[in-house]
Amino acid sequence: MAEVTPEAGPAPRSYEAPTAADSFRAPVSLRRRLLGPPAIALHRLAIRLAAALVRPGSGASAAGEDTRVRVLLLHAYGMGGTIRTTLNLVEELGRHQDVEVITIVRRRRRSFFPLPPEVAVTALDDQTAGAGPTGLRRLARALLHSLPSLLVHPEDYAYPWCSLWTDLLIARRLRLLRSGVLITTRPAFNLLAAELGSAGVVKIGQENMNFLAHRGALARDIRRSYRKLDGLVVLTSDDLRDYGELLSGAPTRLVRLPNALPRVEGEPSKRDAPVVLAAGRLTSQKGFDLLITAFARVARDHPEWQLRIFGGGPQRAQLQAQIIEEGLTENVFLMGSTPRLGEEMSKASVFALSSRFEGFGMVIVEAMSKGLPVVSFDCPRGPADIIGDGRDGILVPAGDVHGMADALLELIEDGDRRNRYGRAALDKAKSYDAAHIGARWEALIEELVGESYGPKDL
Repeated sequence: MAEVTPEAGPAPRSYEAPTAADSFRAPVSLRRRLLGPPAIALHRLAIRLAAALVRPGSGASAAGEDTRVRVLLLHAYGMGGTIRTTLNLVEELGRHQDVEVITIVRRRRRSFFPLPPEVAVTALDDQTAGAGPTGLRRLARALLHSLPSLLVHPEDYAYPWCSLWTDLLIARRLRLLRSGVLITTRPAFNLLAAELGSAGVVKIGQENMNFLAHRGALARDIRRSYRKLDGLVVLTSDDLRDYGELLSGAPTRLVRLPNALPRVEGEPSKRDAPVVLAAGRLTSQKGFDLLITAFARVARDHPEWQLRIFGGGPQRAQLQAQIIEEGLTENVFLMGSTPRLGEEMSKASVFALSSRFEGFGMVIVEAMSKGLPVVSFDCPRGPADIIGDGRDGILVPAGDVHGMADALLELIEDGDRRNRYGRAALDKAKSYDAAHIGARWEALIEELVGESYGPKDL
């Protein structure tokens, strides 16, 4: 398999690495956590032992009787960007081939996002009321649930969600896979596929977070194990370059494939409402504290304009206190989470992204699909790959609060420019159409599997 030559690009930018507080949080007690070097050492030992016990022989062929595409997710029933874009992708792939979503855990009866009707969804650990094993197996499950995972990497943010019980379920499922395609959606699962997956399974890892965001031990294990993947899909040109250097000389097929635009309800915005919209988890990563400070200047000059921030998360109280402290209670509103974000975008005139870092920034494309011009920090990584500065939005130097305020005022005070950028944004969003991105995925799968069931060109 040929290696992709990374596209040229600027040197990597550094930034403050994310912390566990910046990620989604699972309800987990301290006794379920193993922290620091001992956890890493135990994890690496467990992977070596599991590889000897779990990985089936190489007699099966990827071109054998099972050609199903399986996608491994942490929690398909939950809320999050990776979940949404993955379900969007499998819905498109399911139009032409047999697809199954394997979710490690299930904690909700009803999924937050609609599950594609033509795609099978299998939950390994169904934690909803009344579900799961009975009898002695139920007791074993309770005991093993109280023990931390050994197979899921301790520096992956999925670690608190997993346990020794989910380890057994994952290992058993991987042991049964002899052929077909396995697409994994986060670093810990990419590592499991690389180390434990059968030689007969085509293993495609997906990186939804950027190259710079991985913690130290996780980055070292990525460097060693990703070379065992058949394919690796990244989202940005910077990641294509950086992973290209990491995988130099490896047989791994490296491809940049942006996320496909999910189905977004609502009509295109008329861009005449005095509303700036932002959306995302209320965490440090998303930088809403910076955006609120920037909007204070907007509110002084244009008190009729509002900033509406959609999303939930651990920093809600902190951000609300900041809004009160800065005297913005009539201008800035924490709107909470909504499954109908597109309709809210239709009511706005400008979209703002204030993240300190991103994996890609699909919410930018969603906003563009509603005809919203975007003002964004040029953070690592993603926004610069999507936004055409001065054409469909404005890129502001990362963390530049004064520049963010200037850019917002520029679009607020110039309706003609706002409308021109909005029309261009609408056109830009069409290039992320799900059918187009799905066809590129099918081409990659065809190349790696050797079966003729997809388009020929990536």
